[in-house]
Amino acid sequence: DSGLRFHYVAAGERGKPLMLLLHGFPEFWYSWRHQLREFKSEYRVVALDLRGFGETDAPSHKENYKLDCLITDIKDILESLGYNKCVLIGHDWGGMIAWLVAICYPEMVTKLIVVNFPHPSVFTEYILRHPSQLIKSGYYFFFQMPWFPEFMFTVNDFKVLKSLFTSQATGIGRKGCRLTSEDIEAYLYFFSQPGALTGPINHYRNIFSCLPLQHHEVIMPTLLLWGERDAFMEVEMAETTRIYVKNHFRLTILSEASHWLQQDQPDIVNKLIWTFLKEETTRKRE
Repeated sequence: DSGLRFHYVAAGERGKPLMLLLHGFPEFWYSWRHQLREFKSEYRVVALDLRGFGETDAPSHKENYKLDCLITDIKDILESLGYNKCVLIGHDWGGMIAWLVAICYPEMVTKLIVVNFPHPSVFTEYILRHPSQLIKSGYYFFFQMPWFPEFMFTVNDFKVLKSLFTSQATGIGRKGCRLTSEDIEAYLYFFSQPGALTGPINHYRNIFSCLPLQHHEVIMPTLLLWGERDAFMEVEMAETTRIYVKNHFRLTILSEASHWLQQDQPDIVNKLIWTFLKEETTRKRE
């Protein structure tokens, strides 16, 4: 309905159950490359470029990136792919969107899997009471400035972008599946296009107009995966998320893993997702 063209990469046969993957920031569909390969045997796996990211259209006005628009995008995409429900998986900012889709359109989500992002109500309540998390989320405030955040990402041949994934403080951990030079090039290619950072940062420029939420409850089976060495999100929020899920809730915290969990520990993440998907199917049959 928005009139925007969305880019996605798909694996697996049409007609199989849909698994929809929502990436975080600063990422695009490519962050799900390991999952596209893994789950195509039983699912139609679709990794989306969110509004404003990668090869998806990027409206120029900040107002076009309100959370309401982002939630409706997912509903429209599901329908245009010919499905009325899916397994929904989101990481980081895509996790925020996944939580909200599950809350607003519960009939469309059979199972919810979120990677390194707490329930949005937990996030807003926790950040107000814990200055340490407020500091870690300082970039939310920095991103409210016009043009300057985009400029900072481009300085010194996109040093900030590279260090997010590779530095000791924020990058993939020692025991992780490190990004190859080709992986880094893929990220640099997309984010070095003219204007490529404005859409992604505009997502954050609307966050304060949309929270707190009116509705909170999540009613489908939910898996929350968390890299304990996340430099941006405190692990205490993961456990608190449990109170908002009125169904089977499973939390798995990986001690050596970073914020970039599905790229950092793809084998373990894929195994945990399989277990959760099979477990729920079995339980329903009983």
